[in-house]
Amino acid sequence: MAETKTPEFLGTGRRKTSVARVRLTSGTGKITVNGRAFDNYFPVDTLRVQASQPLAVTGTAERFDVHVNVAGGGPMGQAGAVRLGIARALLMTDATLRAALKAEGFLSRDSRMRERKKYGQPGARKRFQYSKR
Repeated sequence: MAETKTPEFLGTGRRKTSVARVRLTSGTGKITVNGRAFDNYFPVDTLRVQASQPLAVTGTAERFDVHVNVAGGGPMGQAGAVRLGIARALLMTDATLRAALKAEGFLSRDSRMRERKKYGQPGARKRFQYSKR
């Protein structure tokens, strides 16, 4: 008895210190993040919209089930990482979606990171107060 396996499409997204591993399978549009419901994991509407933008732009929201494992960073960084991961996974499903995703800027990794604190000062850029006398 051979089990027929539905194809899975993988994508990795990163943003700040967040890393999202996305798995797309054919389904009805259900999104789970770290085993929780999408609406439960991202309670703020703007984060949900940002994370699911690639599905909305390509019109594939009802064609795939999305399973995401995301770790590190805060809610904003995680939503950005999920967005990039979904966009990369969608490219694996259909290469013709590349033009639409690239036009919206969903395929570019946002490389902005937190700048490290330097020694001899209280923060990355801030200096201790200078006293002339």
